[in-house]
Amino acid sequence: MTTSDLETAAGAKAQLFIVATPIGNLQDMTPRAIEVLKSVAIIACEDTRTSKKLLDNFNIATKQLAADSESQHQKLWAYHEHNSAVQTPKLIEMIQNGHSVALISDAGTPLVSDPGFQLVQAAHSAGVSVSPIVGASAAIAALSVAGLPSNRFSFIGFLPAKAHGRQKQLELLKSRSETLIFYEAPHRIVASLEDLASVFGDSRAVTFCRELTKTFETVHKSTLKELIDFVKNDDNQQRGEIVLVVAGAQEEDNNADNFDELLLRLLQDLSVKKAAALAADITGVKKNSLYQRLLELQSQSDDE
Repeated sequence: MTTSDLETAAGAKAQLFIVATPIGNLQDMTPRAIEVLKSVAIIACEDTRTSKKLLDNFNIATKQLAADSESQHQKLWAYHEHNSAVQTPKLIEMIQNGHSVALISDAGTPLVSDPGFQLVQAAHSAGVSVSPIVGASAAIAALSVAGLPSNRFSFIGFLPAKAHGRQKQLELLKSRSETLIFYEAPHRIVASLEDLASVFGDSRAVTFCRELTKTFETVHKSTLKELIDFVKNDDNQQRGEIVLVVAGAQEEDNNADNFDELLLRLLQDLSVKKAAALAADITGVKKNSLYQRLLELQSQSDDE
């Protein structure tokens, strides 16, 4: 009797599992992920050929005995952007009929620049339980080694493939102060870096992460200008899976005096400390800069 049969026998409710898989090094597969993939009735994946190699490595069967006979049914189902509209209702129906389903991507955590949103959304709409089986994520792995501020960050994913669309999106992002995380295809990496440097400026800090957890892993921290040269001069850096972690725009401390009217109004009702905190939330300027400017304004007011 399989784990799935035992769960059914025990009256456990079938559900949808979102299972993270390694982005390179197979030793990053978690014991819980292996257990879940062995137990479910169906594993939905982007590419059955890619996923079968992973499953074979951990002795996870891709076929399963039918409950009422000795015949076998396919456990591995293709699920990608081109068939999701057809496969989603089928998978939800399977879960509603008591068969748990796991969703995996080719590598990493599903739904992070990968298919799956439609299935998870449908599961919630149908009242189906959704449970994450956590593990590797290229974006978070890159952020952890980037040496850039990690208290605030935005995951942007892939930039548009064409230069005009890419530059337009970068213009919208250039003044963002949080760390930005991008994925990029190897054949576009040079063009994307040149657009980043053109819009963000040559001196913007960036960490280039390539083939994380794999044999030829690269983690290179530099400026955008230096990184362009690094990538152009080494064809190997134009291959594999690439994550760019880019520093946010620097906030100018001297912007505080641009909000004197607001600060003076806040001082009428609040202490300097509370006024600085509220003004920081409103303007996005650093609280310490606003605090110092408030003290200056308060001093000027006292002198008068």
